[in-house]
Amino acid sequence: MTPTGESMPREGTGPDFIEALARGLDVIRAFHPQRPVMTLTEVAKEAGLARPTARRILLTLQELGYVRPDSAGFALTPRVLELGMAYVRSTGLWEIAHPHLEKLSEGTGESCSIAQLDGSDIVYVARVAVPKIVTLAVQIGTRFPALPTSLGKVLLSALPADEVAGVLDEPTRSGLEPRWRPDQDERDAVLREVRARGWALTDEHLALGIRSVAAPLRDGQGRVFAAVNVNTHSAETSLDHLIQHHLPLLLAAAGEISADVARAESVPQVTRDL
Repeated sequence: MTPTGESMPREGTGPDFIEALARGLDVIRAFHPQRPVMTLTEVAKEAGLARPTARRILLTLQELGYVRPDSAGFALTPRVLELGMAYVRSTGLWEIAHPHLEKLSEGTGESCSIAQLDGSDIVYVARVAVPKIVTLAVQIGTRFPALPTSLGKVLLSALPADEVAGVLDEPTRSGLEPRWRPDQDERDAVLREVRARGWALTDEHLALGIRSVAAPLRDGQGRVFAAVNVNTHSAETSLDHLIQHHLPLLLAAAGEISADVARAESVPQVTRDL
């Protein structure tokens, strides 16, 4: 903000950039699990806005149903989920993948998820969860640093090798500090192994107790567009059981989802003249 308390204008924007819209999204992103309810002052500080600007945006979002007043300030409403679900529904992936995730979850007794790469993070776009006590809460829209996750390892290994470093140089927006922070040589060796065998394993790299295995999802052109995983707790599931029992079920589900995606892409799109 400027010395007068006004919000700093954004830099590097084109003539069609709508700054008010960008600021509104900044306010929504200011809320996070550690701060689900914030005062006007806290929102303004987190979003880098002047208090009058933050107030107008919050009141607008409240009128639209995305924010509600709270005794301690403001909080997001479930309607914000519509913004993320609009993307999920637009891809058609949820409708295709959901029955396969249900079957995979039933076969393993574990939560199963699909994620895509967004910069140096993964973002969950589909999930079937089982009620268990876990270290990290995950839902559609949750993001984690890509490299320490099995999903992220699969997605990063699908990139051209000379692009991986540039992608990982982008700052994470997850707010999570992973346990595993390899140097370049170790990172490259792990991704080469994932690329060679076609699946990835993570054993408490992201957080204590989290153990998972992931496989790629491919479109009709054979390109990796997402990854699917089975997530377990290390105290309940051994590495041997994860690989010998869960992995074959996972690979079968990944193949079925990929095949359904390819079939959906091959269906001619019918357009009508109005």
